Parts: sequence; C-alpha cells; structure tokens
Amino acid sequence: MGLEFDVADADAVTERREEVLEAVRDHAGRIARELAVLGGGDYGRETFRTDAGTWTVKYEAGGLEFLLFEGHGTETYVVSTKRDPEPDALAAAMADYGAFVETFDEYVESLSGVLDDVPTDFPEVASTAEVAAERDRVLSAIRETADAMAGELHRFDGTDYGTFAERVEGTRWELKWEGDRASYLRVGGDGGTYLLSQYGPPSVPDTRELAGTFPAFVEAFNEHVAEVTAEATGITYDEP
Repeated sequence: MGLEFDVADADAVTERREEVLEAVRDHAGRIARELAVLGGGDYGRETFRTDAGTWTVKYEAGGLEFLLFEGHGTETYVVSTKRDPEPDALAAAMADYGAFVETFDEYVESLSGVLDDVPTDFPEVASTAEVAAERDRVLSAIRETADAMAGELHRFDGTDYGTFAERVEGTRWELKWEGDRASYLRVGGDGGTYLLSQYGPPSVPDTRELAGTFPAFVEAFNEHVAEVTAEATGITYDEP
C-alpha cells in the first residue's frame, strides 16, 4: 500500500536562508573590518548590547570569524565557520540585526573627535651618538688586546681555532680565537654577554660593567702563559 501524504519542500527555505546569510556575511564582514581598523590589530572581538540581547563580533586577520546573537536564553551563531543556523533561530536573530547595526554606528560615532586634544608636539629626542661612540672606542681597545691574545694562543696552541676560559671574580670569561683574531669574547657562559662578537655590540651599561673587569681577565691570561712557558722550559730533548 502506497503512502499519499504530501512532503513539504525544504529547498525554498534553504535557498532563502543562504540569501540572508550571504547578505549578512558581507555586511557584518564590513563591520569586522572596521573594528579591526579601530582596534589596531588583525585579531579581536567586540560585544554590542541591544534591547533584545547582545551581539558579539569576532574577527581574525581582519575578516569576520563569527557573529553571535544571544537573547532571552538563546544563542545563535548567525555566521560561523562550523554550521549554518536553523531558519527559525536565524529569523529571530535577524529581527534584531538592525538594532545591532545602530548600536555599532553609535559606538563608532562616540569615538569621533576622541583624539582631537591629544598633543602631537613632543620633546626633542636626546641623541645617543656621543655615548655610543665612547662605547665603540672602549670596545675597539678591548678588541685590539683580545686579538693580541688570540694571536698568542694561535701561535702557542698550533691550531687554527680554540677557546681560552678563566673565572674572574667568580664569572666565566671565554675567548674564542680563529687564527690570530678573536672570534668572540663572552662573559657569563652560555646565554652570557658578548663583549666582542660577529653580531652587534653590547649595551652601554653592559660595556661599562664588564670593561672594568677585562684587565683582570688579561692578567689571568698572562698568568696562564707564564705557567705554560715554565712547563715548556723543562722540556729536554736528547738528540739520537
């Protein structure tokens, strides 16, 4: 026996929902872009309250991620990346969409002129050129001495590269040489401060603090040279 009941066609409802959602995505997307401009970043969210509930706009990379309506115990994601809303829930939310847009417009208008009294005349910026030049002068002198130490290490050790390390006042100082030039001078072990390196110079405060201890490191180096020289003096060789 065949069934003779009529089945409602959902295509018309679905098609109309897609039309509404396409319009909302476009319109609310413009709101999201405006909020991104006002917020000064690509990511964020803003909530707007109407008499019927609250609307939350979340944006990512300057585009609309979701538009959420919450009212009278209901929660409807009008626009989201997951699923489309039910037609009746969408209809209920869209009944308040105009009020939401008015609230957004009022929010934007409330910011009009908010920066008018903010001063843009700022004090002159002090120059660091003189102190930086003094820092470079000190580092140049350290470089000259460190290169001399590297040359002595290279000659004594007989290898193209190596390191010399000593503790000075409880802090590890390490000189790495390549040939007769100091590759780096590091204070404080791994993660320490590089007085000399292939990269940029240390800060002025670090230079001031560490340069005063550098002579003690040189003295430790000289003591090391004296010790190995004394040891080498005792080497004898009997010619066969």
